[in-house]
Amino acid sequence: MMESNADRANEQPVFAAELFPYRSLGRKGFKVLLLVTGAVCCMYGMFFVATGAWPIGFFFGLDFLLLYGAFWLNYRSGRVREEVTVSRSDILVRKFAPSGRMVEHHFNPFWTRFFVRRHQEIGILSMYISGEGRGTDIGSFLNPDDRESFARAFKRALATVKQRI
Repeated sequence: MMESNADRANEQPVFAAELFPYRSLGRKGFKVLLLVTGAVCCMYGMFFVATGAWPIGFFFGLDFLLLYGAFWLNYRSGRVREEVTVSRSDILVRKFAPSGRMVEHHFNPFWTRFFVRRHQEIGILSMYISGEGRGTDIGSFLNPDDRESFARAFKRALATVKQRI
């Protein structure tokens, strides 16, 4: 069956965004931090072992391992992301977990509602899409400024799609 130009126009995205969490320390900064921290822990650890206080040296090594583990978990959770696409016939939200597992949510744009929960001082606390008895949250990992800009752009795209009847 041949697809008409109108069908293709309905599938053209009006809005597309890829959301991912912000990490203030890049990979290079992480390596520098670990090298400096590792050198300090090693130097002080060897000092305490040489002076006979070997348990303190052990705790310096344990501190370093815990710091490495915390950053490893932080960077692993930073692999989470969401792709949001709005076309005339579909709103698609793809959520990618740190493990790589993906979950898709589809919504009809004409039945979709976009909810934003705000706090007077902080700004947007959460964003939620619902329609036809289903729903999902969006951008829970974003910082307040990114939530604001995403909410404005998404509302504009949703209004654009709904007015083109």
